[in-house]
Amino acid sequence: MKLDGIKVLDLSLFLPGPHFTMMMADHGAEVISLEPTGGEPVRQVGLTQNGQSVWFRNVFRGKKSINLNLKTEEGKQAFYRLCETVDVVVEAFRPGVVKRLGIDYDTIKKINPRIVYCSISAYGQTGPKALSPAHDLSIQADSGALSINEGQDGNPAQPAMPVADMAGSLMAFSGVLMAIIRQQQTGEGDYLDISMQDSLVAWYANVMGPPFAENRSPTPKQERSWGGAALYNIYKTLDEKYLTLGGSEIKFAYNLLMAFDREDLFELCKLPPGIAQDPVKIFLSEKFAEQPLAHWETFLNNIDVCWAPVRELNDAIRDEHLAHRDMLLTDNQGNYHLGVPIKYQNEPAQPNFSLPEFSQDTKNVLQSLGYSDDEIKVFQNNKVFL
Repeated sequence: MKLDGIKVLDLSLFLPGPHFTMMMADHGAEVISLEPTGGEPVRQVGLTQNGQSVWFRNVFRGKKSINLNLKTEEGKQAFYRLCETVDVVVEAFRPGVVKRLGIDYDTIKKINPRIVYCSISAYGQTGPKALSPAHDLSIQADSGALSINEGQDGNPAQPAMPVADMAGSLMAFSGVLMAIIRQQQTGEGDYLDISMQDSLVAWYANVMGPPFAENRSPTPKQERSWGGAALYNIYKTLDEKYLTLGGSEIKFAYNLLMAFDREDLFELCKLPPGIAQDPVKIFLSEKFAEQPLAHWETFLNNIDVCWAPVRELNDAIRDEHLAHRDMLLTDNQGNYHLGVPIKYQNEPAQPNFSLPEFSQDTKNVLQSLGYSDDEIKVFQNNKVFL
């Protein structure tokens, strides 16, 4: 696999760090998770299947679990010795914590100059908000994403997806892989300062017209991506279900309106999104409300137009196309797992569905670092690990 031979030490918790290091594990990296006393919190969060949290299973498969008390000198020295053997360190503490613990990048690079050290935080390691605590919702709110996630009542709506978390995960993943390439070319490591807010804002490429060109915030229901375009919108059907039109290219507008014998509305679709397209939106709203979703599935499948039904999540994840793409997997116990989205023709991912018990690998990892059984017993007695 692509990452065979790469060794990762992951101190992060919850979603951004664990998600991206799991993707590394799927592609062959050895990922050692250093869990705090009590374990990764998501072991206990949400619904379970066969005794394991579904969330935990979706971020932790194929990893090893160790526990070291980094506030003890013995635990810190064991951490240093482990850092000598790894390629990547990932942490997601609040800025300043790793410095106080003595496990920051400047300390570790003296031990291992090749180390790629990735810090993931809400606002980054520098700037006025660096020390502010925040999870996904707060980052979305503070970065403007929540204001454009407007409900039909005109108020900000609770976001359905943790896009700040996942943007941070993917930026960290990309950054670490680039640093590994350079590490292998030069023998030198690097430090990555990944901000969830930076990562989210970098996703705004297609929505920054109003702020950049006109120095104003968007009016969501009048903008192309959020309801202003007739051919990029959500419509209710007779049976209280919904469908979406998802392609604003003018050819799709022509194809659909010709099928409805309403070529007279076509010129309106050439106008900028907003009030000018309201007559088209009104017509489509009334038209789609005349028949149930099943009728429109047959009708629209015979027209070259971008459209999709609004599926409930439980139905959508079991769609035959996702099954064909191996995005819903099951292990030997019948537990469900999300699949691997990065699909290589050569050396494809081989997700390992095993999940470690808390700290199950600590002794083996310490032994691999040269600690004797007697030293490990002393560590246990001194509560260096649990």
